[in-house]
Amino acid sequence: EVQLVESGGGGVQRGGSLTLSCEAAGFTFRTAIMSWVRQAPVKELEWVASINGGGTVPNYADSVKGRFTISRDNAKDTLYLQLNSLETEDTAMYYCTRGGRPPASLSTIRRWFTAWGQGTQVTVSS
Repeated sequence: EVQLVESGGGGVQRGGSLTLSCEAAGFTFRTAIMSWVRQAPVKELEWVASINGGGTVPNYADSVKGRFTISRDNAKDTLYLQLNSLETEDTAMYYCTRGGRPPASLSTIRRWFTAWGQGTQVTVSS
């Protein structure tokens, strides 16, 4: 079956960095558009970043542009998210998902993505 397993979350101070990883299995990873999605406490799901199958076309939410970098290693079936210059507002559960940038017209984005990982918690303290 399709599996996405995130790792790399943890606690970090404001201004610090983390690298999240997502190991994929059960589908042809190299052709799949992949995204990172996050959910902060008592907030809605927020799409963070996406990347095309070949790893050449990253896309970012305005809230993280210039600070986060999405990448992938298709030889390892692994998706990455490098988080730099972290702010307390970045505190959230981060999910690896299969699918691209959701249309802005969607009222909810949960069902836009066809696969989800279990999530990894990122906590930014000041």
